[in-house]
Amino acid sequence: MELSASTVARRLAHAAVEFEHQRTGHAPESVTVVLSRETLVITLRGALSPAERAMAQDPAGAAKLQEFHTELFANASDPMRKEIKRITGVDVREATTEAEPKMGRVVGVFTAGTTG
Repeated sequence: MELSASTVARRLAHAAVEFEHQRTGHAPESVTVVLSRETLVITLRGALSPAERAMAQDPAGAAKLQEFHTELFANASDPMRKEIKRITGVDVREATTEAEPKMGRVVGVFTAGTTG
């Protein structure tokens, strides 16, 4: 049975909320999922804790916060990659994240990539 795009998006959004909560202890306020043939973009709004938002007011703090989220994602993204594979049937070849401290967002980009 093939799932509709909206069902896949809902499942991915739920997985992203769970992933974020498990790795940071803080659930985002809202999630947007954009899924194309080879790219998945998940935007988590309100994903930063109050302490992180305060830290982000200073440029040096914002840079450290970005570095922290990048490193945390690199070290802890395997469960999310597996969940994406389970939901979509597509292997994730590359993944990256970008924290937008002043906006309180975290954006994850997952790509299937192509060979050839």
